[in-house]
Amino acid sequence: MPWELSKQFRFEASHTLRNHSGKCGTLHGHSWVGKVVIRCLTLQTKGSRTGMGVDYADISAALKPLVEHYLDHHNLNDTLATENPTSEVIAEWVYNMLHSSFEGISGVKLWAVEISETCTNSCRYYVSRSMY
Repeated sequence: MPWELSKQFRFEASHTLRNHSGKCGTLHGHSWVGKVVIRCLTLQTKGSRTGMGVDYADISAALKPLVEHYLDHHNLNDTLATENPTSEVIAEWVYNMLHSSFEGISGVKLWAVEISETCTNSCRYYVSRSMY
């Protein structure tokens, strides 16, 4: 049975859902909450990370440039280069930007990215894999 580790991150950002017929069609912002979920089949057996699948600090380090340069206090229409930066689009974008960050760690895979735009609405993006 694999281990799942998750790391939450937050950002403040605006967006416009240009094709939306409701109030989300106008510029507005959210206090977004994201979560990265990592699955580990094995734990590291050597060095300072013994007993860990992946160090939470490594997850934070992979997230930091994305949050700082594309997400936090940005207009997501501009920084993600899309007309409709929905929660679904943002989750997939974060996943695609992060997945290679963990490829070099044996038995570790990025499993999912969850994005919440409000405390009651969230979306989880993942790529289906056997065993993971």
